Amino acid sequence: MMNRRNFLANTTATSAFIALGGLSLNSCILDTKKKITILHTNDVHSHIDPFPQEHSEFPNLGGLARRATLVEAIRKENPNTLLFDAGDIFQGTPYFNFYGGELEFKLMSMLKYDAATIGNHDFDNGIDGLFAQLPHAKFQLISANYDFSNTVMNGFTKPYEIYTVDDIKIGVYGLGIELDGLVTKKLFKETVYLNPFEIAQDTERKLKEEEKCDIIICLSHLGYQYDSSKPDDLKLAANTKYTNLIIGGHTHTFLDKPTIAKNSANIDVLVNQVGCYGVNLGRIDFYFDSKNNISADGVSIAV
Repeated sequence: MMNRRNFLANTTATSAFIALGGLSLNSCILDTKKKITILHTNDVHSHIDPFPQEHSEFPNLGGLARRATLVEAIRKENPNTLLFDAGDIFQGTPYFNFYGGELEFKLMSMLKYDAATIGNHDFDNGIDGLFAQLPHAKFQLISANYDFSNTVMNGFTKPYEIYTVDDIKIGVYGLGIELDGLVTKKLFKETVYLNPFEIAQDTERKLKEEEKCDIIICLSHLGYQYDSSKPDDLKLAANTKYTNLIIGGHTHTFLDKPTIAKNSANIDVLVNQVGCYGVNLGRIDFYFDSKNNISADGVSIAV
């Protein structure tokens, strides 16, 4: 398991770095006025306990208690921290089979997650099963391209949420994968899937031009990359203009550091995903200098 103190001391040295607007790394360090930290998980799949020492792939990794300790340490280092999840919270261990998602939502609430988007496996007990667990979620469910108008979930999600941290406005919107073909119709019922690229463009424009957000983040459960024309995070980056960070899920892609992609205006975008089962925690730091130029770096932390 990575030494958390060493991680906190060496984040910049081991991370991907981008300058949003041409700011160099050195000037960022010398002239940092504000720092916003974004923490994130994806595809935890009801994994509450750490993997056993003898596990072939993830020996002694993961576990919600360890994640809580790590999140607490980072929040103490920088109180201007937000915590998000990119979907597939449910399904994968007996905890879900017995409690139907109640434990997952309660524990995420205890960790003070700020928001999560909805993955395909979050419908595994049906949309009614997801709805039944909402009282246990003290965080916002964000989904811009699932139209729940004719379902019990109508009015219980938001397309986006805005967080103001140290006078920095952070707009966060959510995108989900097409459910047809992944989830049986009887489970998602009348949920309507809307084109994620079109919705992303409309939503980010509203967040930037109308809401005047300084940072725009997408919580995506589309998947990192496909060879086909199927929507994914890298295609999403290329189709957007104002989104600074895409936090991904679904494909269980382990990235040591975020991918630096180009958006439709040829500006850098960070795309990150931290595997699955809670064995990693993603961290992105946004820096603002005295002229409000923005830069960012990121890393994946073993839990």
